[in-house]
Amino acid sequence: MKIEEVKSTVKTQRIAAHSHIKGLGLDENGAALQNAAGLVGQKNAREAAGIVIDLIRTKKMAGRALLLAGPPGTGKTAIALAIAQELGNKVPFCPMVGSEVFSAEIKKTEVLMENFRRSIGLRIRETKEVYEGEVTELTPVETENPMGGYGKTISNVVIGLKTAKGTKQLKLDPSIYESLQKEKVEVGDVIYIEANSGAVKRQGRSDTFATEFDLETEEYVPLPKGDVHKKKEVVQDVTLHDLDVANARPQGGQDVLSMMGQLMKPKKTEITDKLRMEINKVVNRYIDQGIAELVPGVLFIDEVHMLDLETFTYLHKSLESAIAPIVIFATNRGHCVIRGTDDIVSPHGIPLDLLDRLLIIRTLTYSVSEIEQIIKLRAQTEGLQIEESAVGALSEIGKTTTLRYAVQLLTPAYQTCKVNGRSVITKEDVLEISSLFLDAKKSAKFLSEKNNKYMM
Repeated sequence: MKIEEVKSTVKTQRIAAHSHIKGLGLDENGAALQNAAGLVGQKNAREAAGIVIDLIRTKKMAGRALLLAGPPGTGKTAIALAIAQELGNKVPFCPMVGSEVFSAEIKKTEVLMENFRRSIGLRIRETKEVYEGEVTELTPVETENPMGGYGKTISNVVIGLKTAKGTKQLKLDPSIYESLQKEKVEVGDVIYIEANSGAVKRQGRSDTFATEFDLETEEYVPLPKGDVHKKKEVVQDVTLHDLDVANARPQGGQDVLSMMGQLMKPKKTEITDKLRMEINKVVNRYIDQGIAELVPGVLFIDEVHMLDLETFTYLHKSLESAIAPIVIFATNRGHCVIRGTDDIVSPHGIPLDLLDRLLIIRTLTYSVSEIEQIIKLRAQTEGLQIEESAVGALSEIGKTTTLRYAVQLLTPAYQTCKVNGRSVITKEDVLEISSLFLDAKKSAKFLSEKNNKYMM
């Protein structure tokens, strides 16, 4: 008898630089824990970010901006991603890099405005008439084909729906039968049908059938309460950019010329200010009527010093707008020349009048013990086993070079330990890898010593 081990078919996810970040790691009083939710140290920065999250949730931060400033490799992007994790999926979070605005296809200001609009959500609440219940009967009624021949067509569908309060039999249009087939609806499923549009949504299998099998992939839902015919509130989350794109796309005819026109259009088109103003009017009317609710999200602009003077001026106007998100900037620059100028030097490469508007959070360099904790955390995230002596060696390398370089040596060190027939990374593996690769400082020193050997 031959027994073979079957490999798991579960999709393996790529481990990125910030895969371990799960939140800000604050306690119930808003105080930062030393090592929690994937973040280590930076207590003041994390506590300040916690206050910003409270302001975002209470909608008192819209139209304001935050700057994360600190040396490279001190966790600025990690804190921004932790803010996104804390806010959850319902609050829009749009990350971008400063250099993204320099596109050959569209204007710089258009790229900024698009990302601004992506960061503003709209929660639309709509009351719809629906028929909801467990399917007790599903009978298509066939008639002779009016076009002749031997085939038959479906003239209508008789469906029975049951709730805890009662039952109802409905006669449906043949087009709804197609929707029922697409959703794979069977007797015993819980569904709802919208009265206006005829859209069908399968919610799951009725829990009265839950004991039918020991194991299966079905999701069981309870029998709906109330009447079969009822009014139901449907909540839909969209961003302003989604509305812009939906309205900007021309609804051409079905003739050849209009179809060719749509094919020949460039991939990226600018959305006009006039269209955005019209959408804003409609959105404001919905908000006044209580149909919709504005959800200001977060726009994260990394490497903000890459923006030039024109885009900084445009940011002023955008931040003062009535509909504006919370903007978080991040930079690792000190005093430097503002891009787009020749001689204007400013802190972080940001104009002083914009700096006046910002709340600034500073991130500090990590200590050796904090680097050790981060290396252990990354090893755990990547599923690597590592000795304490190897962690110490890597943290010393991180102190003399950078944290990013030390973390990057983890995977090559594991490869070396596998070649040597071990499963645990040792100090010798780390030292061997460190001798094979150069960090930025060693490389710069080598260049200065051997400068005459290289092409100018």
